[in-house]
Order: sequence, then C-alpha cells, then structure tokens
Amino acid sequence: MSLHIHMTGQSKSLLACEDPLQLPARASRASSRLAAILLAIFLSFPMISAYAQESTAEPASVDEEAEALVEAAPPEPVAAPVRSDKQPKPAEMSSYAVRGLLLDIDYTGEQLIAVGERGNIIVSKDGAQWTQLEVPVRATLTAVSFVDAQHGWVVGHDATIIHTRDGGATWSVQAFNPELEQPLHNVLFLDQSRGYAFGSFGLFWQTSDGGKSWMEVHAPTVLEEGFHLNGMAQLKNGELLLVGEAGLLGYSTDGVSWERLESPYEGSFFGVVPRGEKGALVYGMRGNVYVTDDVSEAQWRKVELDTVSSIYGAWAKDDGAVILVGADATVMTVQADGSVEHAATDSSHASTDTINSAVRWPGGLMTVGESGVQPFGSKAAE
Repeated sequence: MSLHIHMTGQSKSLLACEDPLQLPARASRASSRLAAILLAIFLSFPMISAYAQESTAEPASVDEEAEALVEAAPPEPVAAPVRSDKQPKPAEMSSYAVRGLLLDIDYTGEQLIAVGERGNIIVSKDGAQWTQLEVPVRATLTAVSFVDAQHGWVVGHDATIIHTRDGGATWSVQAFNPELEQPLHNVLFLDQSRGYAFGSFGLFWQTSDGGKSWMEVHAPTVLEEGFHLNGMAQLKNGELLLVGEAGLLGYSTDGVSWERLESPYEGSFFGVVPRGEKGALVYGMRGNVYVTDDVSEAQWRKVELDTVSSIYGAWAKDDGAVILVGADATVMTVQADGSVEHAATDSSHASTDTINSAVRWPGGLMTVGESGVQPFGSKAAE
C-alpha cells in the first residue's frame, strides 16, 4: 500500500524555502496579530453601542416640551374667599368708642382716623373733638390705610375689608367671611388701585382694582409654614418688605414675586418702616428692633432699646428718625445714627397701658391703645 500526499504549490514553496524551525514562531506572531485585532473589535463594542443608543434616542415630544413650559409658568391667579352666606351687622354707635380699645390710626392730610373693637371708626380734625362714623360691620377693626384724603381701606376680624371714597362719610364692604376664621391684621395700599391685605396663618391677598376684586398672593417660600403676617412697608426705592411671626421677612422688588430673606430674629415682628433709600427698621416682641441700610443684602444691626416691652407701632420722621410705641406706654425715638431717646411722658396713658399705633400730624404725635385715643404732645414728634 502506498501513501499519496497532495501538496499545493504554496505548500511546496514553504517547504522548499522556509526553515522548518521558524514555522512555529511565524504562526505564533500571526496568532498574536489576530488576537489583537479581535480584542480591538471587542473593546469598541461599548462605544458603538452607546453611539447607537444616542443616535436612536427619540427627541422630546411636543407634549413634553409644552408640559415643561406649563410647569415653569406662574400659576393662574386664585380669587380670594371674600364672601360667605352670613351678612355683617353694622357697628353700634356709642360714646365709649373714643375711650375703648383702638388698634390703629392714620392721618389723611385733612383729619385723623382711628379704628378698633366692635367696628368703631372715629375721626377728628383737631385732635380734641372726635366723631364716631357709621360703619357697616361690627367686627374688630385692626388697621387703616389712606392714600389721600378721600380714599381709604380698613381691615379686621372675620376677614373684613371696607372701603371709603369720600373720606369716611360712607363705607362699602369689599370682603367679609367669618367662616374663614382668619382675621386680617394689616393693610397697605400703594395708590388707589394697588393694595395688600394680610393676616393670620398666611392669609395674603392683593388687588389691582382698588378692592373690587381680591386675589390670593402666590408666595410659596413666604407662606409655606402658615405664619401670621403682621406688617408691610413700601421702601423708598419702591420695593416691599413684609414681616411676621417667627422672624418672617418677605421681600419683593415688583409686588408680584416674593422671596424669603434670612432673618436676624426668631421671634415675631409686628411692623416695619422705611429707612433711607433701600433700608428699613423692623420691630417686634420684647423690644427687639433691627435696622439695615439695604434690605436686599439682609445685613441687620440690632438697636439696643434698654427695654423688654414689645413694640407694636412706629412712625418714620422726615429726618430719618423713627418713633416707636408699644407695651407699658413705651414711646421712644431711634435717631438716624442709631441712638435711642425716651420721649417725655406728657401723655395721659397709664404707665401699664399698651400703645398700639401712633401717627404724626400738625398737632404733634397722636397715639391709640387700650385707653382709646390720646395725644402724646409735640415733643415726641419734633
């Protein structure tokens, strides 16, 4: 039996020309190159896969883009709950109105006007003779804001807002909702159209038509904890500062969007007055008073009053000084340089009386509180 081996020309050439001892080495190098190529292909798979996924990813749909725009847009205004089925009862006329509890006072340019318990509103042109006005509500009235001699607003318990266009001769009810069980603490109107009313548990309303309609203010960072809102002032540069419970400070540059500022105090602030072009003075519990030259920077300095009596009212003088009034018949002045002066006690307020508010007028300083309305004399207003 014979064995036949068939060889190609290439095989023959290899046998004839190559050293048989070098064949394994050449084969090994060929295998190494093949392994390197396979490894490179394997390593490129993740990049190819990622590119494929990226290139095949679907673009955001029109619906998704529209939804994102809706989420970024401000919410639609919500009408304030200004009415209930209950109708207000008118205030009763009483000689006690002048001597009863009064909570706020304003000077319209023509007359003094004070508000208080049982729907009492009294007015005076000379500071001596007072007249009680007919008022369509009997709720306790907490604050008054006049923008001129004729146009004014008063707020109070039972979510009450009343308005006059004739200097107080007649009043119309813009809001009354005792079922809400949230009293309004204060009111500020910037002109005959734009105004704010605010109070307990974050109750915060605004109007742009003089109170014909009231809308809820959208200010999540300010209202999220439901703190009581107590006072507001428009600074000389037009910005707004809101103060309230637990050291709350709310700040707005346009009256629409609001932000929460860092506070120097954790107790309640009861009010605020402008100070300088961009600054303010805030006051509150236990004699805590702070000032800043620029509200937006929130660099507050404490004013040492040498009293623990709470401060409930203030009035800014033209020279930069601020008159403060409060518990224990407190009346003092914080000068523009930060120094404090106690006013001469030429008032008939008892030393234990609480003074809730004060206003400067041509006759001096007029105050209201537990004992009704009382002049404090000209010395404190100088």
